[in-house]
Amino acid sequence: MTTFQPEAVPGQPPPPDSVHPRESSAEAPTSVARLNDAIRGFIANWGSVWVEGEITLWNVRGGNVFGRLKDLTTDSSISFRIWSSTLQRLPADLRAGDHVVASVKADYFVKTGDFGFAVAMMKHVGIGEQLEKLEQLRSKLRAEGLFDPARKKPIPFLPQLIGLITGENSDAEKDVHRNAELRWPRVQFRTKHAAVQGERCVPETIAALKALDADPSVDVIVIARGGGDPMHLLGFSDERLLRAVAAASTPIVSAIGHENDHPLLDDVADLRASTPTDAAKKIVPDVAEQRALVAQLRSRLTSRLTHRVTHDIAQLEQLRSRPTLRAPETMLQGRSHELHLLTVRGRDTVGRSLEAQGRRAAELRATLRALSPAATLARGYAIAHLSDGVIVRDAAQAPAGAAVAVTVGRGSFAARSEGEIAEAAENLS
Repeated sequence: MTTFQPEAVPGQPPPPDSVHPRESSAEAPTSVARLNDAIRGFIANWGSVWVEGEITLWNVRGGNVFGRLKDLTTDSSISFRIWSSTLQRLPADLRAGDHVVASVKADYFVKTGDFGFAVAMMKHVGIGEQLEKLEQLRSKLRAEGLFDPARKKPIPFLPQLIGLITGENSDAEKDVHRNAELRWPRVQFRTKHAAVQGERCVPETIAALKALDADPSVDVIVIARGGGDPMHLLGFSDERLLRAVAAASTPIVSAIGHENDHPLLDDVADLRASTPTDAAKKIVPDVAEQRALVAQLRSRLTSRLTHRVTHDIAQLEQLRSRPTLRAPETMLQGRSHELHLLTVRGRDTVGRSLEAQGRRAAELRATLRALSPAATLARGYAIAHLSDGVIVRDAAQAPAGAAVAVTVGRGSFAARSEGEIAEAAENLS
């Protein structure tokens, strides 16, 4: 099959597709397609080479891998592609940070003019130097307790003022502002711009962090950056920045890169967000969700209160339906009759007891009277006793002339003894 080539018109420059790149000029330029074909033809003559380096980007899309391989001693790097058919033959644990050797072949895409390398084989040599340093630092900080969940500060439910550290005019700043304001329109920010990669990244980020941490009105600080080459994220694994974050009194949220990016800042910060958008969602409540929650709680409260009132009304009606509450006078009437019976019984019991005790008292009174000396005196007897109170029981006790007091049934009188009377004694005996 022959390809049609436009013929040159006399007096006019030849068509671009007919001019070889080496023969091109301002008057007779070559076409982009012809240039790309020439480049591809030149590159096609290159063979495969084995190259050693460190993987700094490993991005899987559509079953294919698009990444970058960095020189071990300089900043030189190349982009590479691994097609899905080749990926199946490679070790499954390849990832960013690995030290590898790879068999690559130069590849040039005519349609887009992109230059890269297709990987035919790749294997581990060992962990990358930078990754090894990060792992050593990770172990050191973990041993010091900087990753301990117990030291992490809680994020306030509704921060009134959010401190934001990010690149100037960056997509990360726009994402945080937009998503936070969509969730809570009245949220406010205090933004400090800092370099998010390169040598200025660490000192500028630390300075911004200290400024926001010293502001008592800032409730939470977000350090945000979009995703990118892991080599560009090394500043967020710097020990100086990590210790500054650990020493801050304000809660810190790390929102660096995408889900696959994981700098050490994520472990030291009080909260990790996979993206700046995710950070806005985690620190700012959704006003619509909160309103729905309040409505739900209010509905539950109304339901519980209604149920409680209904239950109490039913219990009250049940109590009111009982006979004692429906007609309380019946209970009083029954008790009144019982009280009357008890009163009558009490009176009878008391009367019988008083009568019995009266008889007993009369009997005792009669017995007492019978035994009393007064009863004997009433029958005509008398008691004589001397002046010293001694009762005269023998006539010899009262010789002639002795003063004697005589007690009779009614009163006493004084007498004087004339001595013993024999005849009287005989009569008495």
